[in-house]
Amino acid sequence: MAKAKRMYGCTECGATFPKWAGQCADCGAWNTLVETVLEGAASSGGRTGWAGQQAQLKTLAEVSVEEMPRFSTGSNELDRVLGGGLVDGSVVLIGGDPGIGKSTILLQTLCNIASRFPALYVTGEESQQQVAMRARRLGLPEDKLKVMTETSIETIVATARMEQPKVMVIDSIQTIFTEQLQSAPGGVAQVRESAALLVRFAKQSGTAVFLVGHVTKEGALAGPRVLEHMVDTVLYFEGESDGRLRLLRAVKNRFGAVNELGVFGMTDKGLKEVSNPSAIFLTRAQESVPGSVVMATWEGSRPMLVEVQALVDTSHLANPRRVTLGLDQNRLAMLLAVLHRHGGIPTYDQDVFLNVVGGVKVLETASDLALIAAIMSSLRNRPLPHDVLVFGEVGLSGEVRPVPSGQERLKEAAKHGFKRAIVPKGNAPKESPPGLQVVAVTRLEQALDALFE
Repeated sequence: MAKAKRMYGCTECGATFPKWAGQCADCGAWNTLVETVLEGAASSGGRTGWAGQQAQLKTLAEVSVEEMPRFSTGSNELDRVLGGGLVDGSVVLIGGDPGIGKSTILLQTLCNIASRFPALYVTGEESQQQVAMRARRLGLPEDKLKVMTETSIETIVATARMEQPKVMVIDSIQTIFTEQLQSAPGGVAQVRESAALLVRFAKQSGTAVFLVGHVTKEGALAGPRVLEHMVDTVLYFEGESDGRLRLLRAVKNRFGAVNELGVFGMTDKGLKEVSNPSAIFLTRAQESVPGSVVMATWEGSRPMLVEVQALVDTSHLANPRRVTLGLDQNRLAMLLAVLHRHGGIPTYDQDVFLNVVGGVKVLETASDLALIAAIMSSLRNRPLPHDVLVFGEVGLSGEVRPVPSGQERLKEAAKHGFKRAIVPKGNAPKESPPGLQVVAVTRLEQALDALFE
């Protein structure tokens, strides 16, 4: 086998050099040269003539499109986020803040899978004793899962080829290194090359691989951006590390829907799945209070009811504050302008604070009408009834536009006992769900009249 050759490539322009330098000689960028490996198998025969064999070509009609077989992880919420279960040979990257539950959920998953299939847990951050102590603290079965403490990717792949596990966890990819590179573990080159070897191993052997990824202080996955492109699925943990709820969201999935959301509750026995998240997020005060309204958001393939809270107060600043938690701050500024222009309600001298209860992030446009309703309720100090649901998109000209999956949102509201719903006219059903009165509106003025009649 030809010896691998080390080169240094510029992350800005792509130029390669035999030695490292502080500045790229081609584009002039500083500190952009990163160590990389060029396989010696790509011999000079490619320069003198066309090397390699001709690839087999097929038309799209000749390609088999049978559904890829899946197997359950033992958790319905995790299966939902993965698109129905794990696929053989898939590579899943899980990121999240420290202490939010990445290692916990993977240890729980592997202990459940190990009772049916061979499984291997590789840790580069903890000892085998620490992993065993966590399993005993969580009350997990320990007699089937194999644990290995190793950071060399060559040793990990060689052991995995011998053990042939059905599922393997690497905790974490930032601690793994390859002996072909001289840079320290966690560097851009080490993370990229180690992940490439693991992806190649997963595709060749059919082993499903979970990778744990660290995140930066901005919340993005640490390491090269190409890491997210190499894997099949990217999952992010959301929520506060000291809160009781954990939200697992799929931001990329080659085998299922993106933006699918799984809800878990953190207990002393690990992460427990929440089968009915709407009931958790709707734990409200017994008496109606101003500035609170319930909306139906769509997460992946299911509706979910969440409470939106607003606080509007007189501002003593030259520039009033606009603060949002779980919502888009730019969209709030736009809605306040629409409210002023088409509702006649000025807020230029008011501080506006918005929050979504439970730590959920709602970024879809269906939240527009609910935000305006919560703002008006707080501004006028008039509480809305507990059994009122609001959703709809608001345009710049004051029109209320329909949103996707309106029927499913209304059915979820009726299931939880809501009596009245203010929705866009395009989402009004021909026959309302039992016990639910649907009020269809086309303009912002009509929605405000229906809410505060």
